[in-house]
Amino acid sequence: MSTATPTTTSTEERPATSGPTETGSPIVPLLGKIALYLLMALVALAAIVPVYWLLISSLKPSAEVHHFPPEWFPMPWTWELRNYVDAWHAAPFGRLYINSIVFAVVGSALEICVAVLSAYAFAFLRFPAKNVVFMVFLGAMMVPGTVVLLPNYLTVAGLGWVNSYAGLIVPGLGSVFAMFLLRQHMRTLPIEVSEAARVDGASHLRILWSIIVPMSRPMVVTVVIISLVQKWNEFIWPLIVTTTDTMRTLPVGLLMLKSDEGYTNYGVVMAASVFVVVPVLVVFFFAQRQIIAGLTAGATKG
Repeated sequence: MSTATPTTTSTEERPATSGPTETGSPIVPLLGKIALYLLMALVALAAIVPVYWLLISSLKPSAEVHHFPPEWFPMPWTWELRNYVDAWHAAPFGRLYINSIVFAVVGSALEICVAVLSAYAFAFLRFPAKNVVFMVFLGAMMVPGTVVLLPNYLTVAGLGWVNSYAGLIVPGLGSVFAMFLLRQHMRTLPIEVSEAARVDGASHLRILWSIIVPMSRPMVVTVVIISLVQKWNEFIWPLIVTTTDTMRTLPVGLLMLKSDEGYTNYGVVMAASVFVVVPVLVVFFFAQRQIIAGLTAGATKG
């Protein structure tokens, strides 16, 4: 008779019944979000406060503009619209607007055409010493704009372009910054597209305007807006190359509001500054999505 060997039942391993795995205190991410929102609020204030001060100062009498401490929320609120009327009549703003529009629009259009052509050449064409030439162009970005003011003026004066639209526009046609942005973006585009077009017999200009430019539309729009704003706000070059009020631009026209006796009505100056700032704000408001899309284009490409 065999005796049954008692089987030792091993205790089954039970899954750990501990609570959810802690990945970190929830307070740390919350503090990070709060710090991020505070930083964003400070950056927004740094951009909004000067514009707000410009607007409320344009609606104040000159004496209240100099009031210390400054009144951020004047009580009672007074609408000194007379400042805008006086500012409009103090300088030929109608003519100044025309000059600024021609300078900014025509100058930016020609500048972008040159930038697109040169960017395509550096991105897709092969020619001797291409990298060396490109590095020379990048080196030109390091040269301050004030260094070339005198050579540009002497060239313009020698051509007889002083106090003309040609003198305003032509020296600024070559933008290394615009070319660099467009070239870097074009290098992220698939090379197979342009090669297929070349096999089908398309010329370089056809490939550029029919394929590359449409694919680069966000970046092109971004470069156009940057160029427009830069030329609209340009002060030094229009001041040097123009000699009469009929050719001045808006930033230079603000100097006409300064009194020779040393007294300046800053309420009127602030109102005139609104004339200069508002078009730029309107352009940025309608094109901000294109700017963001252009600056982030190709950022995730490996």
